[in-house]
Amino acid sequence: MSEKNRPVNGPFDPQNEAVSPDGKKRRFAPAQGGMPGRGPGPRGTGQPKPKIKNAKGTIVRLLKYLAGVKWEMIFALSALILTTVTTLITPTISGRIIDILNEGKGSIAPGTALALTFGTYVGTAAIMDRARGQRLKGRLLGVFTQGGIFSVVSYLTLTAVGGEAEAVQAASETSYTARLAAQLAYLGALYLVSTLCSLTQSLLMVRVSQHTVRTIRTDLFGKLQGLPLKYFDSSPHGQLMSRLTNDVDNVSNMLSQTMTQILSSIITFAVCLYMMIRLSWQLTLVSFITIPMSVFIMRAITSRTGKFFKQQQACLGEVNGIVEETVSGARVVKVFCREQQVQAEFDEANEDLRQAGVKANIYSFVMGPLMNVVHNIAFALMSGIGGFLVVSGRVSTIGHIQSFLQYQRQFSNPFNQIANQITTIQSALAGAERVFEVMDQAPELADAENAFDFSAPRGKVEFKDVSFGYDPAVPILKHLTFTAQPGQTIALVGPTGAGKTTVVNLLMRFYDIDSGELLLDDKDIRSIQRQSLRTHMGMVLQDVYLFAGTVRENIVYGKLDATEEEIRRAIRMADCEEFIDRLPQGLDTELTESGSNISQGQRQLLSIARAILADPAVLILDEATSSVDTRTEMRIQQAMLKLMQGRTSFVIAHRLSTIRNADQILVLNQGEIIERGTHEELVEKGGFYAGLLNSQYKSGVLEEDDT
Repeated sequence: MSEKNRPVNGPFDPQNEAVSPDGKKRRFAPAQGGMPGRGPGPRGTGQPKPKIKNAKGTIVRLLKYLAGVKWEMIFALSALILTTVTTLITPTISGRIIDILNEGKGSIAPGTALALTFGTYVGTAAIMDRARGQRLKGRLLGVFTQGGIFSVVSYLTLTAVGGEAEAVQAASETSYTARLAAQLAYLGALYLVSTLCSLTQSLLMVRVSQHTVRTIRTDLFGKLQGLPLKYFDSSPHGQLMSRLTNDVDNVSNMLSQTMTQILSSIITFAVCLYMMIRLSWQLTLVSFITIPMSVFIMRAITSRTGKFFKQQQACLGEVNGIVEETVSGARVVKVFCREQQVQAEFDEANEDLRQAGVKANIYSFVMGPLMNVVHNIAFALMSGIGGFLVVSGRVSTIGHIQSFLQYQRQFSNPFNQIANQITTIQSALAGAERVFEVMDQAPELADAENAFDFSAPRGKVEFKDVSFGYDPAVPILKHLTFTAQPGQTIALVGPTGAGKTTVVNLLMRFYDIDSGELLLDDKDIRSIQRQSLRTHMGMVLQDVYLFAGTVRENIVYGKLDATEEEIRRAIRMADCEEFIDRLPQGLDTELTESGSNISQGQRQLLSIARAILADPAVLILDEATSSVDTRTEMRIQQAMLKLMQGRTSFVIAHRLSTIRNADQILVLNQGEIIERGTHEELVEKGGFYAGLLNSQYKSGVLEEDDT
């Protein structure tokens, strides 16, 4: 509501430039909505990194919110640890199963033993991948390839040590079957426990995250209710909405998923490393040698994908900008017959986007297959070396090699998963920081200790030498002095930026004056409780705002305990009973957001009915009849006259004929009263007001009958 003009960056900022694939420099609009245009490359590629000013302080504040669900958090983390540990035991058990199969190869066909070995490896890999939250569908090729490699190596190794293997067959067939069944039952029990613990952990973490973000949202929304209007005037409303929704959702995702994945990754890394060293320190060293190869390939590809995804985002921004500009200005495009030129411009930008997208996605898609090849080569190398170690007697059984390979498969995953979560953590912490920035804003000044409840004001309003500026260095009102007696109508006239709305802001105490006195019934309004003061003020604004809900709910917004008789009286006085009765459900008809399913004139009449029902002592009217037809305008003016009867009224006038009966007209210019008097007095004076009146005659806004 302030009268300061703030520059708004449109979709085409001249500073926003990008180089398209053909080498041309183009201005572009940032992609709207956050996610569109994000390619399938590495997480976060092409996206700006969230900036975090105080990560430690933000984490501490988030932990305070978790205090309310600390027991659920403790049980969830305990279940997570149990899930991870039981899952990581499965490679050891599957190794024992393979050894038992090998011991009993005299009792079963070699092909059957080989198939069971293959199935055991693949099954264990599937269990571990699922427990790690990885989609098996995307890893099937690698799992089956590695299972086949291990089965072949296992067969060759057992063939090479056949003599020793024959000696191991001494166990009876009954003992062999019993041990195999016991290990299979053990494996099934571990999987059952892991699944139950995983389900428990997921349910508890959902409860933890949702409880926490509900509390954060409640605190943030409550904080917004206590902030002064000055904050809303200076903050883009879209950003406030984003903090209440997107930023809080990012925190929810971090609590429900990221925290558990990071803890699970740390446990997995520690257990896998311990078991790998315990099973074979030689193979552990070999696995470390293969890591630099994977890192080198990954860095070589991502260094290129980052550049191409950035270029893709720039081109996407340009396409979005052209579409937005063309749709918004469709009427102008058609009036000037620019369809072909607009189409050509779009085709060129669309082609640039295609070229950039092809390059970005080719490099992105080649990452997975190439890394699979590297991993399988490394796997074959370690399998071969493992077989040699079994043959040479440095590793006791082929089952140990299987267990080692399963642990090695999981060993590198924690690094990848933690790296993938970094962006999520940064986004969540940055979002939480933005939420806490709002919470840390200074609230609306509290009422003075001796502030009183004004029960029945008469409506006398007095400005005494009042000065005010939204920015102290730029005064808006300068030494304003006037008095409105109870029941009088005061009209505020003047050019845009003269200070008319500022007078209303001060009267409603949305802002406090810098100097002078502002009195209601000879009492400083700062000595009156804000809620009490605003209860006795009524406003009918130029931009009517109706809430989503019924007509009845919108009318009683200022007096929730109104009776049916009072409501009917208000709508009769506002001259809107006829159109309300024609609505499908009358007073119970649902209005859409902002009341867009009724006409502007009808919305204005409903706002007048709302003000009548509230029965204020002081009334503020910002006339809104410029966008309605003449008949509706007359109805609104008649309703306003009824509303103004017996009340002190301040009218911000646009059409000067509507204020000719005002008790006092104040002509404002550059924050000062340059003329005051009645309509006839100011016309006779022939000054600024008379000039405004004549200009409206000449422009056709007024006709002779208006005066």
